[in-house]
Amino acid sequence: MSSQIQTVAQGLSLGRIARRPETGSLIGFVVVFAFFAVLGGPVFMGAPGWSSWLNIAAEVGIIALPVGLLMISGEFDISVGSVVPAASMMTAMLAGHYDLPALVAITGGLCVGLIIGLVNGLLVTRTTIPSLIVTIGVMFAVMGLTLGFAVLIRGSTSVSYVPDPLTKALLGQFINGMFSVSILWWLGIVAAFFYVLHISPIGNWIFAIGGDRESARNAGIPTGQVTIGLFMASGFCAAFVGVTQVMTYQQAQVAGGQSFIFNSIMCVVIGGVLLTGGAGSIIGILLGTMTFAVVNQGVFFAALDPNIGSIIVGALLLAAVLSNDTFRTLALRAAAKKS
Repeated sequence: MSSQIQTVAQGLSLGRIARRPETGSLIGFVVVFAFFAVLGGPVFMGAPGWSSWLNIAAEVGIIALPVGLLMISGEFDISVGSVVPAASMMTAMLAGHYDLPALVAITGGLCVGLIIGLVNGLLVTRTTIPSLIVTIGVMFAVMGLTLGFAVLIRGSTSVSYVPDPLTKALLGQFINGMFSVSILWWLGIVAAFFYVLHISPIGNWIFAIGGDRESARNAGIPTGQVTIGLFMASGFCAAFVGVTQVMTYQQAQVAGGQSFIFNSIMCVVIGGVLLTGGAGSIIGILLGTMTFAVVNQGVFFAALDPNIGSIIVGALLLAAVLSNDTFRTLALRAAAKKS
């Protein structure tokens, strides 16, 4: 009798795991990592391989986290691709061109992201224009302003800046010459967003808004303030990546950052977040980011055609969308049985 109870308990436990939004992303990460571990060999499994994909994961992961929260709430932010170079140029311009202290320059760069996020949030909440269209428009506007101010003030599309040792160590250093310090910042931001989404009351608000915005508003949830806050968080994180790029590479370019748009969305979708909103997890986004980074760098260690990486990412996206829908259906069925 006890063995039957244990079997039932194990079945229920496996059922709960199968319905988790990050289950598909965990399976995808294990399969992809094992695939490239075999093809990449000791080099991929050694420090060069780990540092390569972790450095990529840290950059795109910092942006993917708030983008994921926005998608859970039913919104999109395409403007992150323009915030990264805009914040980079602002930081490098203030410190490298005007010789202001590093702290002032960094603050200026981060404020660029916050302001752009605030504009996005206000436009989305005060109008009926979809966030996808709003953020595309803001992206092109920011790109134009960044280019225009750079040429007007500097007469060039790039600005150089050599940070002081302390600033370099905090934001642009490579530990043991391989692992970017951004990895530590990424893990810290993961912990912060995990608290927001899965522990604090704000997380329930985000899920409710993504499930049904009107019902959430009628329930007393401050949908407008939450949405604006999420867009500002997205802008801040994108700006932070822009600042770290200046400190790491000691130069800012008006071009660049566009890859973060689709890469961050891919990480979020592979991580189990529904495109329709209302479901997702921070652990899933973390695993989705790691999966994307492993594929991105694994093709080089495995000496494969780069197009193979695109095929794998495309297959992962399709598999993620299908599995996300499947797991969502399982979760809804389980909830219906309980009620």
